[in-house]
Amino acid sequence: MATAWREPDEGIWEVRGGPQHFVHSKVMAWVAFDRAADSLESQAFAESGQRWREIADKIHAEICERGFDRDLDSFVQAYGSKRLDASLLLMPLVGFLPATDPRVRGTLRAIEERLLIEGEFVLRYETEDAGDGLPAGEGAFLACSFWLVDSYILHGRYDEARRLFDRLLSRCNDGGLLAEEFDPLTGRMLGNFPQAYSHVGLINCALSLSRHQGPAEERARSTNAKR
Repeated sequence: MATAWREPDEGIWEVRGGPQHFVHSKVMAWVAFDRAADSLESQAFAESGQRWREIADKIHAEICERGFDRDLDSFVQAYGSKRLDASLLLMPLVGFLPATDPRVRGTLRAIEERLLIEGEFVLRYETEDAGDGLPAGEGAFLACSFWLVDSYILHGRYDEARRLFDRLLSRCNDGGLLAEEFDPLTGRMLGNFPQAYSHVGLINCALSLSRHQGPAEERARSTNAKR
């Protein structure tokens, strides 16, 4: 387990283009070791906690070195790639880096420029020549748009977060349900219906917008406070 994070994988989207060193996968490996270290340290298992902390720190350093493209001023989908990925929006939400970090701000800006459609819909990643084994073009994954709402909240862009949330909420059908994807061109839902991830995103954003400290802040604060 302590070395598996070094291996390439298929990523959050289970692409068909072969294993890569996906940044999101590395971040989630960091989350596992970081939280394990926190838990062990809180239970006075200092030696074991230190071991997991050292691994977490090693993963963190590698991601910052190999997963960030200085020319793009953004984290990228995979090591050595120039592509963006909506899952990078989760980095401050899991406490990997604070929203105030210039690299996080640059990543958000790049995603707005290259993955955001009609100011509302966020693509999973750039599909043209993606090498993912799929034809180019797809609908926008609604969960990704809710991640953008959370990101706006963490960046203090509350008015934009509220406007985007209200627009997404208006896409629910007459039963208040959402699908996996949405086609901005036809205005039709696509993919699995109903989709749990879309509704989890909706609920998290609703809570974050309706109280002083919602799920977005709660998820982000624990580790950022230590860095």
